[in-house]
Amino acid sequence: MIPLKPHIANMRSDQAMNIVLVGGSGFLGRHVVRAFTKLGHRCTVLSRHPAQRRNMRLAKGARLLQCDVHDRDALTQAFADADAVVSMAGILNESPFGGNDFERVHVELVQTIVEACKASGVRRLIHVSALNAGKGESRYLETKGRAEALLRDEQELDTTIFQPSVIFGPGDSFFNRFADLLRWTPVLPLACAGSRMQPVYAGDVAAAVAAALDDPATFGHSYELGGPAVYSLLELVRFTASTLGLRRCVVPQPDAFSYVQGVFMGLLPGAPFSLDNFRSLQTDNVTEHNGLDYFQISPASIESVVPAYLGTSLHQRRLGDIRRQARRDD
Repeated sequence: MIPLKPHIANMRSDQAMNIVLVGGSGFLGRHVVRAFTKLGHRCTVLSRHPAQRRNMRLAKGARLLQCDVHDRDALTQAFADADAVVSMAGILNESPFGGNDFERVHVELVQTIVEACKASGVRRLIHVSALNAGKGESRYLETKGRAEALLRDEQELDTTIFQPSVIFGPGDSFFNRFADLLRWTPVLPLACAGSRMQPVYAGDVAAAVAAALDDPATFGHSYELGGPAVYSLLELVRFTASTLGLRRCVVPQPDAFSYVQGVFMGLLPGAPFSLDNFRSLQTDNVTEHNGLDYFQISPASIESVVPAYLGTSLHQRRLGDIRRQARRDD
């Protein structure tokens, strides 16, 4: 093991840092990279297949690097010049046929990241987990919780953990997924319709991650992150339909039917809903201690962000048509 690099608290706040992101090529990663590069930091986004990410629009000051992140030696080499590492790899479902993907991505990979950090001398580690990690009965939350426990037991690294609620923003897998469903079906049977959640904007999560980078007061702490309001899943799906200008019948399903939906839909390609998702939704995804307050971030609402990327409502489109016609008449 090589000596740890200088403690990040001793670096000037205006000093550019080299940051390596594991899992940074996804939806949230793009926002995090943008937040870091706006502050002048240099980002390396690791990807096993960078050719498949060639259409990924990286901000100036960021690059893609090929790396098998499950290979400890390869990861150690990728961390060689890093001042800090951001761990944000995660999956929502695993193979229904005896897969062990949650364990591999949420637990084993985090252990490998910790080992690679120590082997390469990187001291600063930021980990993006999930709200309710370690709670409930789902494999998703159980493995997320074990990864957090592993990090909390780590004494040699300066770690900070973020636990966001459902994350939304352009390219998300939440509102966009329901939008796709609502576009082709007039009636949508909705599982776990009463589940409560507190959607948080990806840009706000990224801003918190970037603000924590060189803040020693965040070392060893966890921060729950949520938006400004709590909704039921039913309310969010109906909001999606309204935003799209669609009149749809969204039918809440009893838990027994929701369970059955999870069993059968989990077998479909892409698993739009699974039994493990059902189990996760049995625990409300809300926080009473919003960590965005610590970072002095005023959370963006779904109403102020989602319409811009899902499309305007029918009423807004009609207003737009009227305004365009008026300009032509002038």
